[in-house]
Amino acid sequence: MSKASRRARRNRQADNAARAAADAITADAIVLHPAAPWLRIAAMIYEAVLLFGVAFAGGLIAMALTGGANPPDEGRRIVLQAVLFLLIGAYFVWCWTRFGQTLALRTWKLALVDERGRPPSLRRAVARYLLSWHLFVPGLLYIALVSPSRYVALAALTVGFAFLLLPLWMDPQRRLLHDRLTRTFVVRAPGTAPLRPPGGTDPDRARTAAR
Repeated sequence: MSKASRRARRNRQADNAARAAADAITADAIVLHPAAPWLRIAAMIYEAVLLFGVAFAGGLIAMALTGGANPPDEGRRIVLQAVLFLLIGAYFVWCWTRFGQTLALRTWKLALVDERGRPPSLRRAVARYLLSWHLFVPGLLYIALVSPSRYVALAALTVGFAFLLLPLWMDPQRRLLHDRLTRTFVVRAPGTAPLRPPGGTDPDRARTAAR
């Protein structure tokens, strides 16, 4: 190996070491401004409105796949639910990993980031979507055990969902259970573009050390 090649190799190693050290420092120093509870709830409500369009498209796809029986039998109903589950999941995962924002988060100037202030990885986004369904578990358990009327079932889902939103007021970083398990954060974004927030210099950012 020539002297020039050895020198180039040492330079590359030094650059890689410096880059790794900078990333580690950045990860430790990132300070994020957590979204206020009312902002997250507003974004959830707007997201639900937007998802009506996704659900409508999914319903059309499922009807085309199952022959369009109305009302659907048990098998067709399961297919419809599976299509909607996958379609909604694809929407969230694609938006989170590609932009760090869904349409609702972008509207409310919020972003979903990991500990480094970047959009979550594919694996983390999929895990977050699956775990987010825990918000409906209390209501679904009540419906399965009691078989209430349609309006009581809707009320049970709403009350259970609202109860599991309480950590937004209790957690200093405004995280719900699926945020904590996936180590993701919903934060205030200075604009609508995906962001990697700088650490600790903006006085407008409330302190939330990424862990």
